[in-house]
Amino acid sequence: MNDTLSIIPLGGLGEIGLNMMVMEYGDDIIVIDSGQMFPEEDMLGVDMVIPDFSYLLDNKEKIRGIILTHGHEDHTGALPYLLRQISVPVYGTLLTLGLVKEKLKEHRLEGIELNPVRPRDIIHLGDFTVEFMRVTHSIVDGVGLGITTPVGRIVHTGDFKLDPTPVDGELMDFHKFSEYGDKGTLLFLSDSTNSEKGGYTFSEKEVRRALEDIFSKAEGRIIVATFSSNIHRIQQIIDVAAMFRRKVILNGKSMISNAQIALELGYLKIPKGTWLRMDEMKRLSENETVFITTGSQGEPLSVLSRIAMDEHKHIRIKKGDTVVLSAKMIPGNERAIARVINHLLKRGADVIYEKVSEIHVSGHASKEELKLMLSIVRPKYFIPIHGEYRHLFYHSRLAEKTGVQPENIFILEDGDVVEFGKDGAWRAGRVAAGRAFIDGKGIGDVGDVVLRDRLRLAHDGVVIVIIGIEKLTGKVVTGPDIISRGFVFEDASQELLTEVKEVVITALESMGKEIKSEWPLVQAGVKSTLRKYILKKMDRKPMILPLIIEV
Repeated sequence: MNDTLSIIPLGGLGEIGLNMMVMEYGDDIIVIDSGQMFPEEDMLGVDMVIPDFSYLLDNKEKIRGIILTHGHEDHTGALPYLLRQISVPVYGTLLTLGLVKEKLKEHRLEGIELNPVRPRDIIHLGDFTVEFMRVTHSIVDGVGLGITTPVGRIVHTGDFKLDPTPVDGELMDFHKFSEYGDKGTLLFLSDSTNSEKGGYTFSEKEVRRALEDIFSKAEGRIIVATFSSNIHRIQQIIDVAAMFRRKVILNGKSMISNAQIALELGYLKIPKGTWLRMDEMKRLSENETVFITTGSQGEPLSVLSRIAMDEHKHIRIKKGDTVVLSAKMIPGNERAIARVINHLLKRGADVIYEKVSEIHVSGHASKEELKLMLSIVRPKYFIPIHGEYRHLFYHSRLAEKTGVQPENIFILEDGDVVEFGKDGAWRAGRVAAGRAFIDGKGIGDVGDVVLRDRLRLAHDGVVIVIIGIEKLTGKVVTGPDIISRGFVFEDASQELLTEVKEVVITALESMGKEIKSEWPLVQAGVKSTLRKYILKKMDRKPMILPLIIEV
């Protein structure tokens, strides 16, 4: 219906990351963010997860623009993969587009229309009028959105917290959000990440106190791992390093690249002579050295992981080193992070992280801030965004407490459609939505079936049965030969493998000569018989691969 506004989340509702929201009215679509997420533990071999773009590809002629709320990869990481397939203008603040340009360069994407905006700018995209409003978050240049449509006004917070003392001194545009409350807001979409956490989120400046305490006590080298996009945190580490007359060496491709971009755009200020190259490390004493690295989430190939495993070319942990993980443990990464911490401790480092020190503050609003925003915007309808179901659920409870009617609150999943018209709001079915897995250079070629196979291989291994059959007679002339990997140790399990071989021979003998010429039937019969035998004998389910060779 041309007079109906559709709200369609394609990612970010039901998970941490993957943020992508579609708004559609008539022949116009705008897209808010295009994010990735970390692979979950059961996504073996997957490098990155991005949203399923099917709905956008099917309606690409309607898309008027992609709007980015800030530069974190859970809001921008999928953008290069989308822009490979569609050509649309992208809007974002200076730092956001600076980070995006680097990503597009890595993907060898040229000719993309990138339109810089500033807080309080207004743009027109078809029937949508979008106003950018400054928010405070854990990255510089974050914005919320005030969107005017023919049906009513919408406010989208992006990621935010209420920080009265931001590192860069740029306060949130409270008055702009309040204006939308005064004018009348039809729909409010608000960040739910910290909806379970009571009270208020601490200011980013609180981290400085912890850093100063650590730097004052550290006698040797200091290694700080944080997100490369957290320019505020990097700024504070540099400021404290300069305060204690230490030099800073940045390590990690994204860390150096992001810092350079922020420096060129004026978002990062480094005192002259403070930032040194890695090859200048040798002229520094240990109590003069600070490394800022990537790897706060325990990523296997990150700088910090290589340091922890003693595989870094230049940095070897020694007794007296202090390692600081200045970032939150993202759900699903706890085990990898713990592994890195354990290795660092074994090598003699003093390791400081979120659970033992106030070395990190969240970039997301807690309960009281969320309630305050709801009270300022005063929406008729509310959709909690950005978070797992429990985050969305508890945020909806907060909305009820601030006066939003329960029937006007929609807890959605990716792909759900809510429509708004002159008669109110209602659920209107679903569109194609889901996740696409990036494995190396492949996009979407790893699906649920492949992941299940990888899980089976990881848990129970593989048994390969090689059989040589004469084509004309159907007679077995060689084998069966049994090869296993990750199933049993072959040298110590010859008796079991002999039994497996006999089971296969019996299965082949039970098949007629005519059937033996039908290789798919032979493979299926061997696979079924062997699977039942191994399950009964060992209570295992290895992947079984019969290979028929015509002789």
